[in-house]
Amino acid sequence: MSPTRFAVYIQPRASRTEVAGTHAGALKIRIAAPPVENAANRALIDFVAQQLSVAKSRVRIVSGTNGRKKLLEVDGVSPEVIEAKLRPTGQKHP
Repeated sequence: MSPTRFAVYIQPRASRTEVAGTHAGALKIRIAAPPVENAANRALIDFVAQQLSVAKSRVRIVSGTNGRKKLLEVDGVSPEVIEAKLRPTGQKHP
């Protein structure tokens, strides 16, 4: 299976880390970590890996490491699984 890529928009320094919907066509994720010394990027990778039940080494930021809009790549997870597991807090499966 080839890696799956998807766009995310992060909001650092949030009160908690969670999926918050979409923003400009990208998945919006609030990150509790501040955007200093790569802390928000590390927290994003940790969160996505945990939500998808994969090793952190299988989640990479392909572009946007210094901005809010990023392109993530995940090895071994289908787009359908990503969509199902990365839902906004409180949203259930259809």
